[in-house]
Amino acid sequence: MRKTPVQPVSYARLAILCPTVIATAVLLAYANSLTGPFIYDDIDSIPANNHLRGLWPLGAAMSAPPRSTVSGRPIVCLSLALNYSLGGLNVRGYHVFNTAVHLACALLLFGIVRRTLVSPVFAGRFDRAALPLATATALIWGVHPLQTEAVTYIIQRTELLMGLFYLLTLYCSIRGWRGSRLWFGAAVISCALGMGSKEVMVSAPLLVLLYDRTFVSGSFRAALRRHAGLYVFLAATWALLIWFNIPGPRRYSAGANLGVSPWEYLLTQAGVVLWYLRLTVWPHPLTISYDGWPIAHHPVRVLPQGIAVTMMLAATAWAVRHGRPIGFLGAWFFLILAPTSSFVPIVTEIAAERRMYLPSAAVVLVAIVGGYTLLGRLAGRLAMSGRTASGIGACVVLAATTSLAIATALRNRDYRSESAIWEDAVRKRPDNPQAQYALGDALAAQGHREKAIARYRQALRLKPEFPEALNNLGNLLLQEGREDEAVACFLAAIRLRFPGASNNLGNVYLRQGRLDEAIARFREAIRGRPDFAEAYNNLGSALHRQGRLDEALECYRKAVALKRDFVEAHYNIGIALVRQGKPADAIDDLQKAVALAPDLIAARLALGDALQTLGQQAEARRQYAAVLQQDPANAAARGRLRALERAPIARPADTQP
Repeated sequence: MRKTPVQPVSYARLAILCPTVIATAVLLAYANSLTGPFIYDDIDSIPANNHLRGLWPLGAAMSAPPRSTVSGRPIVCLSLALNYSLGGLNVRGYHVFNTAVHLACALLLFGIVRRTLVSPVFAGRFDRAALPLATATALIWGVHPLQTEAVTYIIQRTELLMGLFYLLTLYCSIRGWRGSRLWFGAAVISCALGMGSKEVMVSAPLLVLLYDRTFVSGSFRAALRRHAGLYVFLAATWALLIWFNIPGPRRYSAGANLGVSPWEYLLTQAGVVLWYLRLTVWPHPLTISYDGWPIAHHPVRVLPQGIAVTMMLAATAWAVRHGRPIGFLGAWFFLILAPTSSFVPIVTEIAAERRMYLPSAAVVLVAIVGGYTLLGRLAGRLAMSGRTASGIGACVVLAATTSLAIATALRNRDYRSESAIWEDAVRKRPDNPQAQYALGDALAAQGHREKAIARYRQALRLKPEFPEALNNLGNLLLQEGREDEAVACFLAAIRLRFPGASNNLGNVYLRQGRLDEAIARFREAIRGRPDFAEAYNNLGSALHRQGRLDEALECYRKAVALKRDFVEAHYNIGIALVRQGKPADAIDDLQKAVALAPDLIAARLALGDALQTLGQQAEARRQYAAVLQQDPANAAARGRLRALERAPIARPADTQP
């Protein structure tokens, strides 16, 4: 029987099939990441971020508390506000957004690689292989477990959005060089949005110029002459980056005044960069934190690493000078890493896996194209047919993609809870003080005080000047009734200029009735952190107890201005106004407190009392009855209801003339 010949798949079908394969692989790899809770930096940037509670006014939605990860990154803030408006604090929506952005990045990378491989500079060398090579690159990059920190750790969407707009800027520029100039406008808009996502975007205009020189115009002079307008507008987006950073959002984590000199940081990064490359090739062990990475104080300590990185830089410079495509990939790697892995000390994170989100694409592409070239030469020497060579290549890519996707799914499981991710970090790097401290926080949240105390003490053994650990250890010791030890911890943290410890020590003094000392500590906390809503509320409580109601109200209102859903501050405003004989003015804040915290019995009782004073007995009865529904044994609510039942019913006013 005659066999029907197998018809080759058309290019148009492949152009649809390849992105579909990429999307399927990425979605499967991250399918188990959608329920991971908010962890660590997520907390300050999302649940505790009062600016996300609405999309209007736009300026508020695009701002954030000074010390949060998203401070100075308005586009990321806006994306979080959009998530909140759609689903509140349901983590699934935030994870879906991150995964969608990552998928978009993988598809953009596919488009960039495909269009680059068919550019004239390669003289038709990759025309037939462009689609499979671009697909393999995007597949392996998209499912690589090194990307999990950027995708699964919700607040690291700073890296994701920057990556999206970085790739989009380059993709739109490529389309503009080979088609409509309208694409240049899209490139400039993308670049501006990237500048509002993360500072690493700073190198995008330079990389676009380098791409133009390497693959389009042939020289920097020709690129600048032919596309001058594009580069003027791309460079103008740097002004936005400067504007977003004028308030100094990274001053607490980056800079030469934080204990590590630029020279020491540069030396240290030699080892970090090689570690990044190692993880790209063999992604194990992955960890959420590299705190405790040893600082190189002298070149001798990192001599082999320094020589290796210097040689790579020299090779990149040579290739760039001679217009070699490999030079562009080397520049891609080093330029994108430069803001975080060169001479600007980021002392809170010497190393972070998410920084390889975009740079790893260059490494993957070198491996894919290099493997394709090697396989082609091997096939020629062994007289192997093209179909056989293609089959071998496809099997290798399939095996690599499957293995990496499984590793990504397994890594996502580490993010299933805050304790799980920090237990993983402690297991892999037991000398990491931040991991010990964060695991202590997770254990404390679960009610395991003694285990948490042990972790805080371990963190302090590794890093004696660790104010956050001192402060949280003090809080737990206070809960255990060990007040003297707690005060000693707070004082040690205060010496390290930690405002939270001043606030906590003020609370100790407030409970002891030492009001003047408490007030001094609360004011100290506010001086150290002007946006400290809790300290303003506590200062108001101390002033309230001294009978200084006007000053107390000013503090409470400042707390509410900083944190709109601050239940205790709304309640305290209501109580202070009632004490001033202004129950009508108190109603609004007491109602807000009840709406925000329906189980807060004290607020319902106070609201009922204020309503009763104003003659609104029916509303007062509703509040007291609600208290009894929550707490049937509440004597105060029962007594107030009985008193209302014995009171005469007021007749309505006579309406006759």
